[in-house]
Amino acid sequence: MARIAGVDLPNNKQARIGLTYIYGIGETRALRILEKANIDPLRKMQTLDEDELNQIRSVIEQEGGIEGDLRKEIGLNIKRLIEIQSYRGLRHRRSLPVRGQRTHTNARTRKGPRKGTVAGKKKATK
Repeated sequence: MARIAGVDLPNNKQARIGLTYIYGIGETRALRILEKANIDPLRKMQTLDEDELNQIRSVIEQEGGIEGDLRKEIGLNIKRLIEIQSYRGLRHRRSLPVRGQRTHTNARTRKGPRKGTVAGKKKATK
């Protein structure tokens, strides 16, 4: 198994797909990295030799912005928004959708499971 940026890449995938297992690298960026390293994107990861893997590593290091560094940067950006009390920061703090989605219905991924009615609650009698 090839190991790049602390991530084990699958052997049976094409190089362009295998690189997307690294956080911060999508298919477009993977194709650009392979183009700079002069490697065919359709080759399987297991057929790449050590020199080609080192070329890929060096291109990724030059571009930067992957895995831990990217996660830390995104976390700091969110923390900054919360500190300056921007609208987006308040939405992050309350775990609500940030980008203008409706919340009357839907938004269950962000809001979590529905709060059901209380089972033992008695109705008020007149």
